[in-house]
Amino acid sequence: MSRLDDVYELVSISSLSHHESALATHVENVLRANTSLEVERVGDNVVARTTGHHATRVIVAGHLDTVPGDPSVAVIQGDELIGLGACDMKGSLAVMLSLALDETPRSIEVTWIFYAREEISRTESGLIELIELRPDLVRGDVAILAEPTAGVVEAGCQGTLRVRVDMVGRRAHTARPFTGRNAIHRIADVISRVAQYEPRTVVLDGVEYEDQLQVVFVEGGVAANVVPDAATITINHRVAPDRSHDEAVAWLRSYLGDLIENGDEFTVVDWAPSAKPMLSDERLEALVALTSAPARGKWGWTDVATFQELGIPATNFGAGDPLLAHRSDEKITRDELELFERALRAWLS
Repeated sequence: MSRLDDVYELVSISSLSHHESALATHVENVLRANTSLEVERVGDNVVARTTGHHATRVIVAGHLDTVPGDPSVAVIQGDELIGLGACDMKGSLAVMLSLALDETPRSIEVTWIFYAREEISRTESGLIELIELRPDLVRGDVAILAEPTAGVVEAGCQGTLRVRVDMVGRRAHTARPFTGRNAIHRIADVISRVAQYEPRTVVLDGVEYEDQLQVVFVEGGVAANVVPDAATITINHRVAPDRSHDEAVAWLRSYLGDLIENGDEFTVVDWAPSAKPMLSDERLEALVALTSAPARGKWGWTDVATFQELGIPATNFGAGDPLLAHRSDEKITRDELELFERALRAWLS
């Protein structure tokens, strides 16, 4: 069976967030074929470890879940597979499974982590569940997160801040709006300011990150003949690794400035920390040397930040074009799989 067939088998098993059980069972059964691995399942998370006596332990991790979509329409066309989760990230999972079954002796220990619920709120993450329930399974000296990176090391990641602003007005009849104040109209000023934002660029360890700012939700309205006295806007801010939570919140408050008035509420809804590039780590330097291009910054949030919170140097490295993730035409190619597998196999060796 070709590697594309391996990916097709995984893509065919639906694994929407919170519904990864069937795929977790498949992965568990595949891993148990290698009797030299210690395989454990915690909920819908599956961990397989070598148990020798080498001093260094490497973690290779990937998430089982996908965004919503129909896996039944997946198809192999020539040298590519088109289908939900093909690049994010079942292509990488197929390579991980293949290398986990390879009993070629290595001079390191390897922990393979297949975890649930990455595509939703971080508080629901299967990786966080593992850390809380079985921290011993998430110990290591360096980690690879097999997110799609087109076979290039994408170092660190952006933080992500989500803020809700509840804006107040004064209710009135729409025939006499001058007696009230339209809270939705006030939101328009915030939308305009966010739309005018010019991304800030930061270079760390020779790789570039950009801050981003987007309005993602707007809510409001009472009735067709009422000037609304309340409206809500939600903003997502992607933050380069040089800013902490407090610095990011302070900057956003300052940027919105006088648009936020007394009586309005500014609430941090969600925060996931950024991660620095960590390219000074000699093991991650060695990985970059095995790839086809210089490292670049990860524009997006990933669990590289979670591993770094644990004190484990980590980076993103996987198969597939990250620009295709979550799209209806998501795909993976045979060449992308081979590029990733060749480099990861050499690094583990």
